[in-house]
Amino acid sequence: MLAHGAGAPMDSGFMNTVARGVAAGGVKVVRFEFPYMKARRQGGSGRAPDREPVLRRTWLEVIEELGGGPAVAVGGKSMGGRIASLIADEAGARGLVCLGYPFHPPGQPAKLRTGHLAGLRTPTLIVEGTRDPFGTPEEVAAYELSPRVAVRWLPDGDHSWKPRVRSGRTEAQNLAEGVEAVLGFLAALRA
Repeated sequence: MLAHGAGAPMDSGFMNTVARGVAAGGVKVVRFEFPYMKARRQGGSGRAPDREPVLRRTWLEVIEELGGGPAVAVGGKSMGGRIASLIADEAGARGLVCLGYPFHPPGQPAKLRTGHLAGLRTPTLIVEGTRDPFGTPEEVAAYELSPRVAVRWLPDGDHSWKPRVRSGRTEAQNLAEGVEAVLGFLAALRA
């Protein structure tokens, strides 16, 4: 199950590419939108994300609709992945995948969103660009993360894994590498 980030819907270019790539690897992918994003589609453009309790409740409801936590791996882009990380243990999810985790707001490294990650019991993969303003490799190395959390760094990628042209990498390469990491992680969960 994949949830969108704060600013883009479940069918954004990034979400479409990742969902199609994971599905092409033989994994069923289900996407959904939080209430505020549904309202945006109905003419409520510019609505801010719902408060955390609504986001959590929405996640738990969708998990129940799909058969409960042990039947699914949960995750998402940025905010969607962060909220999934907050409910993964409670829901009993099989695994958790965060695509560009927002460790802190850009330019505000003291406002960490990592406290719960130290005790996370759900097997977790975070796929992050090395230039992500929400958390760099140096910053993340200093955080206390559960031994159940693995971080995969994509070379020169930003929050959506896009590298600079001068890096010699392409966005397509980073997206393919990110999808490959997700597929490998999910395959290990099934083993």
